[in-house]
Amino acid sequence: MTATPEATEATPTIVLVGHGMVGQRFLEALAERGLTATHRVVVLCEEPRPAYDRVALTSYFSGKTPEDLSMTDMEFIATHGIELRVGDPAVSVDREAREVTALSGEVFSYDTLVLATGSYPFVPPVPGKDAEGCFVYRTIEDLLAIEAYAKSKAKVGAVVGGGLLGLEAAGALKGLGLTSHIVEFAPRLMPVQVDDGGGAALLRTIEEMGLSVHTGVGTQEILVDAEGAVTGMKLSDGSELAADMVVFSAGVRPRDQLARDCGLTVGERGGITVDEQCRTVADPHVFAIGECALASDGRVYGLVAPGYEQAETAAATIASDEASFTGADLSTKLKLLGVDVASFGDAHGTAEDCLDVVYSDSRAGLYKKLVIGRDGTLLGGILVGDAEAYGTLKAFTGSVPPVSPESLVLPAGAGESVQLGPSALPDEAIVCSCHNVSKGTIRGAVTDHQCTTVPEVKKCTKAGTGCGSCVKVLGQLVNAELEASGVEVDKGLCGCFGQTREELYEIVHALRITTYRDLLDRHGREEARGGDGCEICKPTVGSIIASLAPTIGASGYVLDGEQAALQDTNDHFLANLQKNGSYSVVPRIPGGEIAPEKLIVIGEIARDFGLYTKITGGQRIDMFGARVEQLPLIWARLVDAGFESGHAYGKSLRTVKSCVGQTWCRYGVQDSVKMAIDLELRYRGLRSPHKLKSAVSGCQRECAEAQSKDFGVIATANGWNLYVGGNGGATPRHADLLAQDLSDAELIRLIDRFLMFYIRTADRLERTSTWLERIPGGLDHVRDVVVHDSLGICDELEQLMRTHVAHYRDEWAETINDPEKLARFVSFVNAPDTPDPVVAFVPERDQMKPDLPLLSIGMRPAADVLEGSAQR
Repeated sequence: MTATPEATEATPTIVLVGHGMVGQRFLEALAERGLTATHRVVVLCEEPRPAYDRVALTSYFSGKTPEDLSMTDMEFIATHGIELRVGDPAVSVDREAREVTALSGEVFSYDTLVLATGSYPFVPPVPGKDAEGCFVYRTIEDLLAIEAYAKSKAKVGAVVGGGLLGLEAAGALKGLGLTSHIVEFAPRLMPVQVDDGGGAALLRTIEEMGLSVHTGVGTQEILVDAEGAVTGMKLSDGSELAADMVVFSAGVRPRDQLARDCGLTVGERGGITVDEQCRTVADPHVFAIGECALASDGRVYGLVAPGYEQAETAAATIASDEASFTGADLSTKLKLLGVDVASFGDAHGTAEDCLDVVYSDSRAGLYKKLVIGRDGTLLGGILVGDAEAYGTLKAFTGSVPPVSPESLVLPAGAGESVQLGPSALPDEAIVCSCHNVSKGTIRGAVTDHQCTTVPEVKKCTKAGTGCGSCVKVLGQLVNAELEASGVEVDKGLCGCFGQTREELYEIVHALRITTYRDLLDRHGREEARGGDGCEICKPTVGSIIASLAPTIGASGYVLDGEQAALQDTNDHFLANLQKNGSYSVVPRIPGGEIAPEKLIVIGEIARDFGLYTKITGGQRIDMFGARVEQLPLIWARLVDAGFESGHAYGKSLRTVKSCVGQTWCRYGVQDSVKMAIDLELRYRGLRSPHKLKSAVSGCQRECAEAQSKDFGVIATANGWNLYVGGNGGATPRHADLLAQDLSDAELIRLIDRFLMFYIRTADRLERTSTWLERIPGGLDHVRDVVVHDSLGICDELEQLMRTHVAHYRDEWAETINDPEKLARFVSFVNAPDTPDPVVAFVPERDQMKPDLPLLSIGMRPAADVLEGSAQR
């Protein structure tokens, strides 16, 4: 733990005004240089929450919570003794006395003052700009207000500004179910980042998504009704646009009023004037960093990467280290409304005698331009629709690529296209612009610091911890360096197989292998062939064969023949083993809907067999305490009443929760119960690498908690939004939006594809949440494959699912109708009618619970021991 100095009059004090992304990076830089151990550090934060990821702000509308967006580790704050005052901004600075007064009235003396006040949204001075229904798009609080108004009072929204945040705001409004318009004064969208060609490609793609774009016009007036609420906009061409919500996203301005009030020098167009050390030119005791600062090159930088560099420069200067900020790379890579957009270097070709190399496919929404110097140097570029090569191209900027520029912009398969890997980069190439990390530094982390994984390299170098656009290149570099160092990473499933689970799946599928023994003897490691396998590969292969059973001609019943020996304990008895040796029974209740007669049946079975009953979080009823020999008897009564296995014991679909939807709820916009039932009955029994959970919510209020599921569905006025990769449990993760406004048929088709692609490519015991973060390309790649069929396998994925659905059989019914299978359901092989005496219970709250004192003895009572018995 860092030693924090006791605050005395002699303790130097650093006061940081503002706690955004740049402010937090400044605090980290102070800690890295040991300054938090020698200085008192006070942070005055205006917002009601500490620093969060403003770059990913729009992901709130895709399911992330404000807590998910937080960038502040409170343990870090406490460890370094930082005094963080949230919701208490600075209101005045007395530079002569070196004091800052906070809104609370408290006064802080400082030795060094650092201003990181950021920027504020620019709102055009048009009549009606303050009307009810007008918002800005800057903070989490802004988003919460937009969401509340959109859900209660708006159907049509207009966004003023077609830049980065403007497009994100328009996408957010569309996601909230509003008809959305974008009004941009410039002749194209994203005028700063892309040229006319890139703007045209972007425009076509966005309009195909159902958004209306109005370029080359400005906002003249916000029209309001008698109560002062927004009804529309009057544009500069004389036309009017009906809207009941307006979001201003027309750029930002440096927030420098605090500096102006205390007499610091500011630029003509705003920004606190600083030198190359980020120290204000008017006062050596005051620094300014981030969007509020006018750098020594005469620019105000609105990107996070330059802000981080300024934060590090200021911290280094305070520590008496040499550092300077003389300018920064303005390269950006974003995904706006699902469209990749990137620009780097001299994207607009302002250099003298430069040349453009352009590839454009308007039908596909692709536009790629490289700016090349006369000597072949790559100066910059613009990528729209496909930014896969961004990381490598950006790193090559300023050098001559080893191949022709034409080959770098052509798509794969067209002409002589070349895909340069990061191994071709020189060591001095900057891979991570956010933290100014070169390829050589990343290589050194592997070779000199023995880092063997991307997370280890991130921790060592900070590469990939900013905007994240370099993570793919980072992973490729780490793997390449490990291979070059002779480090062989065994990717095999276990000691029996040198292949990954994904590779074994492909082998089983392609060669129609129906048994574990055949797979092991033909494709196992040499030393494992002819052996018995292990506890890792046997259930894994069993799951693969079960998921492909009808396609490859194997039995889909997991207790048939060799398959029975491959199963885990729970699958072995088609029930969940509990701590006292008893089992729980969970019948399927699709969508959580159940008739009173079936409820009575469950109650009667629980009463007759003395079972403990509990309603689960998945909207069904769990019955605990069944002895193994009772399971078939319980199943028989459930099957007779129309129930089937709920597969609570298997790595397969568990439940599809639902709210009551539009049938009963006054907020519902779709029949969520019917959809949940249809999905659960379609995917029941589907074996997968890990358990699958789902939910369907009938409106945006999200009562079914769909965004915490492996695949979740939320109703909209226009259909259904599909979310994937969510997870509850010990490591919660909000699901990501895969597609929106789907019809019933479109929704089911995409879920079919998603599930089969997951089953095909996931690792052993890998939930969809982990898989989505691990698989190269992440959500974007999955969307390309599942929605856009980029690999051309969607017909095959759909056929696999159709085959599964057509061949589904209830495992409980199969078992109770097969006397040979029933023979396994005994506690003792040589005494099949004798119950296990350890399985005992005591009463509690009108039910029963395991007799834990009996279990703690660790043996059966002597009088009940069966001589020569063999327990199963």
